[in-house]
Amino acid sequence: MKTAIIKISLAALLSASAAFGAFAQEFTKGVVNKVDAKAKKVTIKHEDLKNLDMPAMTMVFRIEASALLESLKEGSNIEFVAERVNGKLTVTEVK
Repeated sequence: MKTAIIKISLAALLSASAAFGAFAQEFTKGVVNKVDAKAKKVTIKHEDLKNLDMPAMTMVFRIEASALLESLKEGSNIEFVAERVNGKLTVTEVK
């Protein structure tokens, strides 16, 4: 009986943490102005980046994932997540 209670509690905890993680990463709308594949950078004109406390502007971000970089095209409307990775502003997700 105790094992069943522990499993249910663990499942509830994992569900709650997964839901929290989904809310922690807020997507921001933007337009891709330039893609520099060689330097692994992208220039995006974006709305407010609330998680980074930045107003709307155009700026350059790093992209570490090659597949993510290849999916970006100049002029595309995107929704993305930007975070500080090793002190550098980095796009970590795009949809």
